[in-house]
Amino acid sequence: MKKNVSGCSVEEAMHLLGGRWRLLLASYLIDGPRRFNELRRDVPGISQRMLTLDLRALEEAGLVKRTVYPTVPPKVEYELTADGMRMKPVIAAVKEFGLWLKAR
Repeated sequence: MKKNVSGCSVEEAMHLLGGRWRLLLASYLIDGPRRFNELRRDVPGISQRMLTLDLRALEEAGLVKRTVYPTVPPKVEYELTADGMRMKPVIAAVKEFGLWLKAR
C-alpha cells in the first residue's frame, strides 16, 4: 500500500477504500459471510482477478476474514471482522449520498 504523504486521515482511509470495488464489497459483507462466487454475482462488473486482489487487500488490512472449510470442493467464505464492521457508518453515508445523487 502507498505511503500517506499528507498525514491526513482521509488520505489514509482512501488508500485502503479508494478503489472502485472495495467499499462496495464491504457493503455486501455487512449482511454476513459470502462465498467468492456470491460476491462475483453481486458485483457482475468485477473481474475474478480484481475481486481476488481487493479481498486480499481488505484481508491484509484486517477488515475481512477468509475462512476455508475442509470440504471437497473447498468452501471459502469471506466476512467482515470487528474492525471491518467499523465501516458500517461510512457505507451508510456513501449509500445515502448515492441515493441523493440518483434523485437529483
